[in-house]
Amino acid sequence: MPKIVDHDQRREQLAEAAWRIIRRDGLEGVSVRRVAEEAGMSLGSLRHYFVTQSELLAFSMRLVSERVTKRMKGMALSGDPRTDMETIIGELVPLDEERLAECEVWLAFTGNSLAHPKLRLLSDEVHDSLFAFFRHIVDSAIELKLAKPGIDPKLEAMRLHALVDGLVVHGVMRPELVKPDDITRIVTYHLDALMAQKKESGLETQ
Repeated sequence: MPKIVDHDQRREQLAEAAWRIIRRDGLEGVSVRRVAEEAGMSLGSLRHYFVTQSELLAFSMRLVSERVTKRMKGMALSGDPRTDMETIIGELVPLDEERLAECEVWLAFTGNSLAHPKLRLLSDEVHDSLFAFFRHIVDSAIELKLAKPGIDPKLEAMRLHALVDGLVVHGVMRPELVKPDDITRIVTYHLDALMAQKKESGLETQ
């Protein structure tokens, strides 16, 4: 019987091979030939899945976003809104090896997106999606009466978005200084500034 090939799985394997090259050598080190070699596949076989390097890069970039989204959707939440907000935000920052790898690859893509039109479109799409996500967090805090009264929802969403982007950059570029515990504490500190009550006691009003 002919061997059944899972084409989606093969595409993901090729994207993961591209990720490994990016983490070692940067985006400039990626070529279809090197990705084929990294994945243990012939160049002809790779061309069956991705005709051009641009297609391979776009798929590899999108897979990072899809993996994070899938993980977030599959999370078991506690039911406590404040705790769940921190847990969900934690999936976007480099708190372990898996998330560090995703952040490194994503930064490499976004840093080079100006020179790659397809990557720029995808980067803008994910940026807008993330802003909508942060706006949802802020709106939910307001609706649940957890947030301080009178805050500007859009401005707070922009501030949270900028904070997370900054933590990703610092966590990737200076991991010896900005460690996972520091990132978690910064997120908690920021949400304390947004919320009407601090997390520590649940009673102390700022």
